[in-house]
Parts: sequence; C-alpha cells; structure tokens
Amino acid sequence: MRKPGVIIVEDESLILKELILTIPWESLNLSVIGSAENGIEGEELIKEKDPDIVITDIRLPGKSGLEMLEAASVDHGIVLSGYTDFKYMQKAIRLGVFDYLQKPVDSDELITSLEKLRDMILSEESSRENLSENQDSIKLPEGIKNHTIRMAIDFIYENYKEAIGLQDIAALTHVSENYISTLFREETGMNFLQFLSIVRINKALPLLKETSMNISEIASETGFPTPGYFTKIFRRFIGKTPTEYRNSL
Repeated sequence: MRKPGVIIVEDESLILKELILTIPWESLNLSVIGSAENGIEGEELIKEKDPDIVITDIRLPGKSGLEMLEAASVDHGIVLSGYTDFKYMQKAIRLGVFDYLQKPVDSDELITSLEKLRDMILSEESSRENLSENQDSIKLPEGIKNHTIRMAIDFIYENYKEAIGLQDIAALTHVSENYISTLFREETGMNFLQFLSIVRINKALPLLKETSMNISEIASETGFPTPGYFTKIFRRFIGKTPTEYRNSL
C-alpha cells in the first residue's frame, strides 16, 4: 500500500521535532517528506513535493498557515493553533481544512485525525479504479437520507460552476459552518471540498472526451478557479492531467 506523504510547517522548532519524532508515522502508513519553519518556505516546499497531507500552525513568519494552504492549493490540511479566534476557524473551514486542533496538541487526537485523513485519501485513489470501470464519471455516495445533506448536495449540483463554499451551504441550511462540515463528512465519507471537486471533475470528463474546448475553457465551465488548479485536482483524482486523459482516449 502506498504511503501518503506529509509535510509539517511549524515555526517552533521543539514542537516540529516532537511531531516528527513522536508520531508513529510508520505504523500509520504515512511518510514525512519535508518540513519548514515559515509560511514562505512551506509554500515552496509544498509546491515542489506535492504532499498528500500538510500539517501547519496558523501563525507563521512570512506568511500565515492559512495563506500558505490557499496559495499552494492544499487539499488535505490539518491546522494546529494556540488561538481559538473564530475567524481563523471559519477560514480554515472555507479552505476545506480537514481538522483544526488546539495547541498544545494531544498526540492521540492528532493520530486519530491522521488515520481518518489517510483513509479518506486512499478512498480518493480508489475513485481512479471506479473511473477505469466507467469512463463517464467518478462514483459519488448515493441514497443519502439526511435532509440537510441532501439539500447541500442539490445545491452543489445546481451551483458547481460558481465560487461556492461551506458558508453558502451553512446559509442555505441555517446551521453553522462547523456543524455542516462535520455532518457532511459523516454522511458522505468525504469533506465538502472533495465532493465539490468530484462533481466538477465529473462535469469536465465528457467535455474532455466529446468537445474540442481547451483546458482553460473547461476549467472555467466547470467551476475551477484556474486551469492550474483544475489540472492539479484532476490529476489527484484521475491519476493523469486533463491533457493526458484526453490524449489517452
């Protein structure tokens, strides 16, 4: 089984060393592939190594952890913070951060979060197998009984072309962003951003297959903010870039 790669960005060197040395990465089937002590170096390292998971503090020299995650288009982030400021938590949720843990970090809590995130990443990779069996789409959860989540899913399908986020779902369903984030993951087995990304990819697949639209046009048509982000997310789920996928047909 492949070991998902982890990058840790933490400006307190003692905490950084503790995370590297005390978390049982091997038994978790995870591999630490790099670390940095400020947001600028962290962003460069993430773009260079394209890790599966980024663990980061929020307040970092040079660039905040959340700014770094956004600039590097990180899909699977775990945020560590000594601050309980709601605006930080709100932005983390909007970025699709998987978990937000308070410092001092409880090792068991972090390990549990990593196990759940690892399983989610591996489930993403299994979507590639689903695609190989059915070249039209990646399979998404069906038969969701929870009314709130059904409303959220309907909203995604109706508005995937737009710049939508958890705040829109929260407003629609009249619950908090934190609650809808947790409930969405429990009911679908993936977070909001993953679900939205798969819907967009499923809409992009027939455009790649059946039209002559270029990658930028398809990215815009399916709601991805930039062609580069479209390519990165497409490769993460499909295993090929959009161009490679089109050429393979």
